[in-house]
Amino acid sequence: MEHVYKEIIEGTFIDRPNRFVCHVLVHGKAETCHMPNPGRMREFLFPGVTLYLTPNRLGLRTAYRVVGVKKGEDIFYLDTTKANDVAAYLVQHRKIPGWENYFLAGREVTMGDSRFDLLLGDADTGETFPVEVKSCSLSGERGAMFPDAPTERGEKHMAHLVTMAKNGEHAGLLVLVHYRKAQWFLPNFHTDLPFGEWFRKGMDVLDWKAAGLSWTEDFHMPESVRLIGSSAKALDEEMGNAGDYMIVLHLEEDRDIPTGSLGTLYYRKGYYVYAGSAKRNLDQRMAHHRALRKKKHWHMDYLRQECSFLAALPIRTKEDLEHRLAGRLSDIADWSVKGFGCTDCHCDSHLFGFEENPLHLPQFVKIEEDFEINRLDRYFR
Repeated sequence: MEHVYKEIIEGTFIDRPNRFVCHVLVHGKAETCHMPNPGRMREFLFPGVTLYLTPNRLGLRTAYRVVGVKKGEDIFYLDTTKANDVAAYLVQHRKIPGWENYFLAGREVTMGDSRFDLLLGDADTGETFPVEVKSCSLSGERGAMFPDAPTERGEKHMAHLVTMAKNGEHAGLLVLVHYRKAQWFLPNFHTDLPFGEWFRKGMDVLDWKAAGLSWTEDFHMPESVRLIGSSAKALDEEMGNAGDYMIVLHLEEDRDIPTGSLGTLYYRKGYYVYAGSAKRNLDQRMAHHRALRKKKHWHMDYLRQECSFLAALPIRTKEDLEHRLAGRLSDIADWSVKGFGCTDCHCDSHLFGFEENPLHLPQFVKIEEDFEINRLDRYFR
């Protein structure tokens, strides 16, 4: 077995002050570690979880780099800086079903205004073609989705590859799914709609593979690959600029706030999550809630003026999930504001208060997972 790293050390996650740095308890000492994966990873990074680190070379700003995380009994690979090395290894050792006859002809290959990760070749025909590699760690109970954050680079490369394929050229996409239980893959159209739309356009013309990998705490190169399917039907029925959403706000101090038709209401300091829906123009609705200067129309417009904006979390679907979403939030909230945002339904409230930032609460992240990912399992049964 081939090692990806010379040394692996276990640590305990403390916090993540920004996308590229986290604090980890290593041998009883708090260390600042490089996080090579800039994604959200809120489904992993809870205080106390086990992280896998490798020592950095001398002279770098951090002593360690994070390479993996343990979630339950599963180990997920997080080091996106090594994803291309993993992909190249799998190609060179003929481990990708359907690509056994291709060899690695190059890496970091420029074509037009794009630079693709790999160039594969066919010794019999002399053909070469580009392959873009994506590293996928976002998963639910049975499914996996990429990306977990918007990626302009990913959208650009997908557009280029799909355009090549539609013009009759050979173009490939390799998604490394770092979850051994994954049974299906979809582009994460909730978070990055353009990437999802380009994937859908290319499903039937791109030479794409979603490769399910199993990792151990030693982080040897994977010895087997399991291809994972996708679903055009799921994308056609779910993907679009419509659906439901959660807005996360922070109120720094107790306030009495005029709230439109509800009059002046008392709001406790803390964090608030609003559950809403938009049958069309979902992105525009979330942008409206993010903005401060605007004509007040919804209850949220009044509260937003007094709060800092933390997140807008879309759930793209043609289903009406708003009230189910509000019900789930009600189950985990510390309090709610009666009548807020629900004058046209029978819910008690669509605004829920939390003493702690819900974005870092496992029970809140589980609601995200259920509505964004696990709900889509039905397309693969």
